[in-house]
Amino acid sequence: MAPVFYLASTSPRRRQLLQLLDRPFALLNPDIDESPQPGETPRALVERLARQKAEAGAAMAPEPLPVLGSDTLGELDGQILVKPLNQSDAAKMLRAMSGRSHQIHTAIAVSAGGRTLSEVVTSTVTFTHLTDAEITAYWHTGEPADKAGGYGIQGRGGRFVSHLSGSYFAVVGLPLMETERLLNRFLAKEHE
Repeated sequence: MAPVFYLASTSPRRRQLLQLLDRPFALLNPDIDESPQPGETPRALVERLARQKAEAGAAMAPEPLPVLGSDTLGELDGQILVKPLNQSDAAKMLRAMSGRSHQIHTAIAVSAGGRTLSEVVTSTVTFTHLTDAEITAYWHTGEPADKAGGYGIQGRGGRFVSHLSGSYFAVVGLPLMETERLLNRFLAKEHE
């Protein structure tokens, strides 16, 4: 079946989630600078990155189909949660989140023909209190090493989550309901 849009992402997780919407898509891999701008909030950064991915994808797309871009980041106390550098860094992040709430911002954007629509979905994740032994054991699973914030909710890190307010799928990397709604809105305006 021919694709009806492109996904501007190399993330295997986003591809898997997008397949749940049962719409054929093809992949693009635009290269953009993901560095934050001075004074940029995490929420503004994630939306800018999603829009840039979608717009860069639209510029390189072999066919004039809509391009979906997405980006996800965590925020704790106004700071962006990045991938840990090492075990010590992961432990520091997990201790900071222990017994507290942090935000996960996932932005989605659709672009084609010089038009871009975007949306940011913010979810709040609350962790249970973590012991040093739990943090060390979790590090040794290998899961935290390549995860922003040092955990993955869809994996072993999900056991630390005592409460989630918002979209589970947005925390994983792509909010399904909002993505489908944005695609429908974009396509409806295309046919007006």
